[in-house]
Amino acid sequence: MSQDATDSSMPHPMSVFSFLRALRNPSFALLWSGQTVSMLGDDIYGIALAWWVLEQTGSATAMSTVLICSMIPTILFLLIGGVVVDRFPRLYVIFVVDILRAVVTIAVVILAFTDQLQIWQVYVASVLFGFANAFFQPAFQAIIPELVPREMLLSANALAGLSARIAGIAGPAIAAAIVALGGTAFAFALDAATFVISTLCLLPLLRLARPPDPESRTVSILNGLREGFTTIARTPWLWISIGIFSLVNVAQSGPFSVALPFLVEETLDVGVEVLGLIASATALGAMLTSIWVGRATRLRRRGWLAYGASIIGGVMTIAFGLPISVVGVVIIGFVYGITMSVFNLIWTNTLQELIPREQLGRVVSVDMLGAYLLLPVGFLVAGWATELVGPATVFIGGGVLTVGLVLLGLAHPAVRALD
Repeated sequence: MSQDATDSSMPHPMSVFSFLRALRNPSFALLWSGQTVSMLGDDIYGIALAWWVLEQTGSATAMSTVLICSMIPTILFLLIGGVVVDRFPRLYVIFVVDILRAVVTIAVVILAFTDQLQIWQVYVASVLFGFANAFFQPAFQAIIPELVPREMLLSANALAGLSARIAGIAGPAIAAAIVALGGTAFAFALDAATFVISTLCLLPLLRLARPPDPESRTVSILNGLREGFTTIARTPWLWISIGIFSLVNVAQSGPFSVALPFLVEETLDVGVEVLGLIASATALGAMLTSIWVGRATRLRRRGWLAYGASIIGGVMTIAFGLPISVVGVVIIGFVYGITMSVFNLIWTNTLQELIPREQLGRVVSVDMLGAYLLLPVGFLVAGWATELVGPATVFIGGGVLTVGLVLLGLAHPAVRALD
C-alpha cells in the first residue's frame, strides 16, 4: 500500500483545468450538461414552491408535509429502483424519469398560471417527484462508469458534484428574482423548461444504451434485492461504511439542518446574512475540493483518506458549538465543506470502481436508503435537543458522536486496507 494520498497519475499541479477532462467524452458531456440544467431547475422550483406554500397557506406544517411527501416515496422505492436500474438500460431509466418529471412540472405550471393550483395537488406532485428520485439517483451514479473510462471517473464525479453546488448557489438567487418579478408560476415554468432540455440532451445517447447482463434481466425483484444484499454482506468495508455513515448522517443532519439558524441568531447574535455566508462558505469549500480532487486519475489509501476527512468534519462540527467569532464560524464552514466533498467523491468513485457493474444500481440504492432512512430521526432529536440544551450543545454532541462513529469504523482492518 502506497504511503501517498495520490499516485503518480495525479496531473501536474499546473494542469488547473484537468478536472474538466471528462467533458472530452461527448456522451458524458451531453449527460452532464442536461442534468446540470435540470439541477438548476430543481433548486429554482424548491425556492419557488416554498414561497408559494407560504403565500397560500402560511403554514409550516404544510411545508413540512411537502418535504415528507417527497421523502417517503424515495425511501419506499429506492431498493426497487436499484433492481430496475440493473435490469434495464440505465440511460432509458434516466430518460423515462426525466419525461415523468417534465410532465408533472408542466402540470403544476398549467395549474399555477390558471390559478387552480391547490395544496393537495402540490402534495401529489411531491409524491411523484420522490418516486422518480428513487429510480433516478441509482441510475445516474451507475451510468457514469458506462460512459467514461476509469481514469476519468474522478473527473466525472467531481463535475457532477460541482454542478450540484453551483446550482445550489445560483438556483435560489434566480428563483428569488423570478418570483419577485413575475411570480411563482414563472419559476415553475423555468423548471419545466430545464427538464425538457435535459430530456433533449439524453435523446442522442439512447443509441448508446448498454443492455444489462442477461441474468439481471430475468431475475425477480426479490432475488435481485437478495443478490445486492449478499454482495454488501460479503464486502466488509462496504457494509461497515453504510452502517456507520447512516448514523453519521443523523449526527450531522440535525445540527446543520435544524440547529444552525438558532446558533446564528441566539449564540452568535447576528442576522440571516451570516447564515447565508456560512452556507456559501461551505459550498465554496466543497466546490474547490471537487476541482482539486477531480484533477486526479486515481486516489490511494482511500479508507484512511475518506474516514480521516470525516473525522476532521466531526471536529469542525464540534468547533461550531465553541465560543468563537463569526469569522471563525465562516472559516469552519469552509473547512467542513472540504471534508464533506472529499468523502463524497471518494465514496462514489470507490463504489463505481469496485462494485460489479451489473450490481451497482442495487448497491447504490441500499447505500442511499441507509443515508435517507434515519434522517427524520436526526431532525426530530435535534429539534428537541436545541430547545432543551441549546444549539451550541447540539453541535458539540453531533460532532463528538461523528468522531466516535468514524473511529469505530476505522478500527476495522478492511476499512484501513481500502486502497
